[in-house]
Amino acid sequence: MKKALVLALSLTLAGFAAQAQSSAAQPANAKEKANGPAITFAESKYDFGKIKQGDVVEHVFKFKNTGNAPLVISNIGVSCGCTTPDWSKDPIAPGKSGTVTAKFNSAGKLGMQNKVLTIESNAAAGSSMVSLVGEVLDPAAAPAATDAAADSKMKAKDGDMKMKAKDKKS
Repeated sequence: MKKALVLALSLTLAGFAAQAQSSAAQPANAKEKANGPAITFAESKYDFGKIKQGDVVEHVFKFKNTGNAPLVISNIGVSCGCTTPDWSKDPIAPGKSGTVTAKFNSAGKLGMQNKVLTIESNAAAGSSMVSLVGEVLDPAAAPAATDAAADSKMKAKDGDMKMKAKDKKS
């Protein structure tokens, strides 16, 4: 009785193992287009560089439906209330494109920022993410050395122009 039970258990486990191997090997070898909608972004991260606190950054992320069924974005979650999303509300047909617009308000923010938008859709792969990254600088901080040098050159040029104007009148 024990031998029959062990044999049955062994055969069951062997069957599960064989099924798992064939399932795992299939996606690696399959080169078919995904069934259903698929969202493919031209870029997944936008670096807005350095901005002053209080500035607002807006960027449009472009995507394409690379699947074989209409793509519908149902919601976009944001990592912070300082980021406002907007997106193509109509279904995107296979092969067509759409947009996700992200607006980041840096008021009350300082330092490095990474604002993530999670796009929830009917895509076969599930949700997708895009992000805005950059640095928010304190507007009260002293201007950078290059800015001070540029300001002094500008003042010198303005002074030269005033002097030349006076010279021509005399």
